[in-house]
Amino acid sequence: MNWIGKKTLVTGAGGFIGSHLCETLLELGADVTAMVHYNSRGDWGNLEFLSLESKQALRLVSGNIEDSGFMSRHIKGQHVVFHLAALIAIPYSYTAPLSYVHTNIEGTINVLEAARDYDIEKIIHTSTSETYGTAIYTPIDETHPLQGQSPYSASKIGADKLVESYYRSFNLPVATIRPFNTYGPRQSTRAVIPTIITQALTQNEIRLGSLDPVRDMNFVKDTAAGFVKVAESPKSIGEVINVGSGKGYTIQELVTTILQIMKVEKKIVLDEDRLRPENSEVFKLICDNTKSKNLTGWQPLYSLEEGIRETIDFISNHMDIYKPGTYTL
Repeated sequence: MNWIGKKTLVTGAGGFIGSHLCETLLELGADVTAMVHYNSRGDWGNLEFLSLESKQALRLVSGNIEDSGFMSRHIKGQHVVFHLAALIAIPYSYTAPLSYVHTNIEGTINVLEAARDYDIEKIIHTSTSETYGTAIYTPIDETHPLQGQSPYSASKIGADKLVESYYRSFNLPVATIRPFNTYGPRQSTRAVIPTIITQALTQNEIRLGSLDPVRDMNFVKDTAAGFVKVAESPKSIGEVINVGSGKGYTIQELVTTILQIMKVEKKIVLDEDRLRPENSEVFKLICDNTKSKNLTGWQPLYSLEEGIRETIDFISNHMDIYKPGTYTL
């Protein structure tokens, strides 16, 4: 795919991964429309961290994925749609599950319907490794059963199946990318790596939930490259494609690695408020990325240590945007 001048819409552009994807697409020469969630402050979210040149190159639209008319107007005329807009915090899904149905399921069908109306060339839908639940086997390939172990994961399973149905029913040119745990600059303390780093920089101890779960950590620049590769591959249409490093780390191993890189020693304390309900915790996620390599040629380039160093550097220089003493849902 030649991205020069390609009209591209990114929903959820103000988010962590979305902002990096917009940056990557601009570097490739795409004509990028960045959709952010409306707010009265005119806040662009993580897009605020892009260079002035990149921000000036973006066409920014502010709205709500749940508004079908809004989505229809802004999908019209696009060539490629990257659909990332979603509610993603697992703990908050225990508090407000219906919000996840509205945003993740209804929002997705609004994208699909508009894409169907306007003959979009390709739609890249964003799934999550959380749809697999606790692994029945590892590494996890795309044929692994789906298990809704939180309202969040259940809503994403619903969205994924809607995407599949629109491919099968209407021959819509969709591909589903299923990223495993992504980390890197701009990520909030909703995620574990920024939580550890911000506390290591400012607190006397590191307060975490369970240290036993295993996660496949993929640096955000690798994940953004995965989105592009899935979009470029004609073989990805109708497929679900994992994007992950293929390596698993316990939370304990992540804490140890981060503290070693930062050259600090901190006591690790169990915070029971951060524990998931027992039957909701996903204990092991390790990606089988064979399909991605075979269909798209994608593979990760960053080591865990390289990615963590870039993340520490960003957080150290932007501590004003974090609240390290507060548990972020």
